[in-house]
Amino acid sequence: MIDLIKKIMFTGAGLASLTKEKIEELVKEIIKKGKLSEKEGKKLLDELMKKSGEAKKEVAAETDKVVKESLKKMNLATRDDLLKLEKQVKKLSKTLKDKGPK
Repeated sequence: MIDLIKKIMFTGAGLASLTKEKIEELVKEIIKKGKLSEKEGKKLLDELMKKSGEAKKEVAAETDKVVKESLKKMNLATRDDLLKLEKQVKKLSKTLKDKGPK
């Protein structure tokens, strides 16, 4: 039974969207129905919390990757590009100021 519950919970990104409270509520309900002992419930809760954290990290990394790829395709300047330009403008301004009329 516990393996079936794990398989259901681990499928898709759904686990990443579950909050700690929702996972605890789910495990308590399973224990209440007598499908798991308290010990098994604690073990399941710990495992689900760990997997949920891992899934959230994976979703965040994939989202970051997709956003970066989309921005690259749009050919937009990055923050680093803008910082480089700012440095160049400051350097040119200083050079012009230093070479100006005296």
